Amino acid sequence: MKVITLIIFGYLYSLSPLPAQVKPLPQIKVDGNTLVDSNGKPIVFRGLNTSDPYKLKNDNQWNKRYFQEIKNWGSNIVRFPVHPDNWRTLGQDAYLKLLDDGIEWATELQLYVIIDWHSIGNLKTEKFFRPSYVTTKKETQEFWQIMAKHYGKNTTVAFFELFNEPVNNGEFGSCTWAEWKAILEEIIAIIRSEEATNIPLVGGFNWGYDLIEAGKNPITTEGIAYTSHPYPMKHEKPWEEKWTQDWGFMARKYPVMLTEIGFCGEDEKGAHIPVISDESYGDAITTYCKKNGISYVAWCFDPDWSPMLISDWDFNVTRQGKYFKNALSEK
Repeated sequence: MKVITLIIFGYLYSLSPLPAQVKPLPQIKVDGNTLVDSNGKPIVFRGLNTSDPYKLKNDNQWNKRYFQEIKNWGSNIVRFPVHPDNWRTLGQDAYLKLLDDGIEWATELQLYVIIDWHSIGNLKTEKFFRPSYVTTKKETQEFWQIMAKHYGKNTTVAFFELFNEPVNNGEFGSCTWAEWKAILEEIIAIIRSEEATNIPLVGGFNWGYDLIEAGKNPITTEGIAYTSHPYPMKHEKPWEEKWTQDWGFMARKYPVMLTEIGFCGEDEKGAHIPVISDESYGDAITTYCKKNGISYVAWCFDPDWSPMLISDWDFNVTRQGKYFKNALSEK
């Protein structure tokens, strides 16, 4: 930024020009099975997941440089995974300041935002995969009411992902789809009671992968979209027919967004079930999305959270980072 220096009555003043007015992003709406902007133009999203803003702050990486690189890759959306434990640790006001800053940088760079309540487990039984995901139904409802009050009219924040990855079996206890649907519809009602215009994103069981039950008994509220996290080891090759059976069929009636995709080589840092695969998965999932008008957000723009897209804070790419950087630039 150019700094103007003036000498007035013997005193030296440095004046930084005010930033130009940032233009709000067009509001995103649901039109049938399509996402459209305020002019009715269809839009398909391609973007990247950040790590938790609290982690990035502690790494001294929550800054516009980070967002600029996400934009440079060709993204038009970014997803913020807010962990319940970090939300409590930092506190509401300080965490909202982090989100405010990120949303401001995203707006300047014309990136839409998904705010994701990043828990894994069973909200009915309140049993969760790791301590960082522990929350309650009450806290989850309060979080979304706060988000709706704070960002309900912010067109950059196009989406609220209500719960990252629901699980309804094993050590997490049982929860039927009808029970989960009722919990989700209650959260949506809370959001809508604040007159918020953000689009709720709804995921199914099997760690946010399976939408079969949702297809039989969909959310009754209008103006929502569905999510899936179809990592490569959810099924063996060939994937496409199984994807259609498990979640892809929903794209015929509703907008579908894959809010986490990604892969990692078997011998690479961070390799774990269910992400181990290679570029053949990248080709399959991006082609499937293009063919069916499905949006996707790759995980994760951080050198520590697997599968990683970058290997360091100079933004050198990993194997999957190279793949998705090319895929985003060709969208």
